[in-house]
Amino acid sequence: MSAEATTVISVGEDYDVLVGHGVSHEVVDLVPVGARRALVVHPEPLARLADPVVAALEGAGLEVITGPVPDAEAAKTIDVAARLWSQMGQAEFTRTDLVVGVGGGSVTDLAGFVAASWLRGVPVIHVPTTVLGMVDAAVGGKTGVNTAEGKNLVGAFHVPVGVLCDLDSLKTLPPADLRAGLAEAVKGGFIADPAILELVEADPDDAVRPGSPRLREVIERKIRVKAQVVAADLLESHLREILNYGHTLGHAIEHHEHYRMRHGEAVAIGMVFAAELSSRAGRIDDALVQRHRDVLAALRLPTGYADATFDQLYTAMRRDKKSRGSLLRFVVLDGLAQPARLEGPSEGLLRAAYAAIGR
Repeated sequence: MSAEATTVISVGEDYDVLVGHGVSHEVVDLVPVGARRALVVHPEPLARLADPVVAALEGAGLEVITGPVPDAEAAKTIDVAARLWSQMGQAEFTRTDLVVGVGGGSVTDLAGFVAASWLRGVPVIHVPTTVLGMVDAAVGGKTGVNTAEGKNLVGAFHVPVGVLCDLDSLKTLPPADLRAGLAEAVKGGFIADPAILELVEADPDDAVRPGSPRLREVIERKIRVKAQVVAADLLESHLREILNYGHTLGHAIEHHEHYRMRHGEAVAIGMVFAAELSSRAGRIDDALVQRHRDVLAALRLPTGYADATFDQLYTAMRRDKKSRGSLLRFVVLDGLAQPARLEGPSEGLLRAAYAAIGR
């Protein structure tokens, strides 16, 4: 595949994800007929990444309103959403106008939620600029904001018009952010496509090098995993829950850390916990648990956590959206690429798994 080629990954019959170099300019091809205005949401420090999108939309004759928001998880609050709603109201946005999210997963989560809730739903286009946004947050139609009680507890399902993954934007990404984003790709390897793990294990340094064919293949493979799952289960009624592998503890750690820890770092720890839980439940062997530690460590991601007691995290885990009543439910493995559910594990089993990841 040439560096200039664009990969098109379809999410069922709903929309396409385009992966390539310079594809952010194709945003004009996704603008719905009749749209007159666009709100471009972007992180305050990264206005330059939104500039090509703004220029393309203005060149197509749209009135563009920019919505700079705080960086990372600080953007995902009702207060920030309310400010964007106010901008849309003042600009007289109608149902044929659109929102464009340019940035990482936090921005696409927020932009999608704002679009889903304005007039009960206006079109949204995502232009993720991070690995995390490309392989996970921008694909699938999940939107949301955080509350004092936990992460993503308020949100809606809102399918985008399309997703543009411009690989050129990864050149500006701090190395730690790129590595953290790859945790979500590794998750895809453990639950569905082991080739992702093999690509990382063969050359971890190349897997984190912007512009490398290896990184591109990892990104595209993980997008395909997510596209196949969400196309079959948009509303997370059954199959889609497997995408939450590592997230139950991961989200609890993020909440405990007041969102100062990168999402991918928390998910990396959460995956090792889930693997330990799987092992202690008699579902996988020690070798597969160790493979979790090895591949994540090769990417210089954390594999243990000792900055909170089990009791401190247990309450947050009980608020997890997979819970049903008082029943905790975890995504575990029955083997490599064999995700399953573990319902109502004993507190003793959970404590043992958590003790195993103590540093």
